[in-house]
Amino acid sequence: MDIATQLRRDEGVRQFPYVDTVGKTTIGVGRNLTDVGLSGVEIDFLLQNDIDKVTTQLQSRLPYFDALDPMRQAVLQNMCFNLGFAGLEGFPKMLAAFAQGDWDTAADEMLNSLWATQVGARATRLAQQTRTGQWV
Repeated sequence: MDIATQLRRDEGVRQFPYVDTVGKTTIGVGRNLTDVGLSGVEIDFLLQNDIDKVTTQLQSRLPYFDALDPMRQAVLQNMCFNLGFAGLEGFPKMLAAFAQGDWDTAADEMLNSLWATQVGARATRLAQQTRTGQWV
């Protein structure tokens, strides 16, 4: 046995946040999110893991993804990060426009959506990035 094994046994392992016996929001192996939170390194690790996950989904589900320039790949990564892949599939005309390199139609489809009204400036920035192929 080692300390990690012992703590996993004694604290338990929780994939999702829960409120512990003293009212603290906790996750993982006894990580007190209420008082301790996450370090910058941990936040960066989680973010990169999530980016890798959406990138893998996009690569496996959109055959044209790898042929896109990095700025337009980032638009799809950003939207998939926000909506999940199932939510991204709710933009079939936009995705078809991405596949054809029709950036204006892709941007218009993005902006003419409930999602755009929900995320506001984010949608405006991503539409501009789609149109121009420049980081915004």
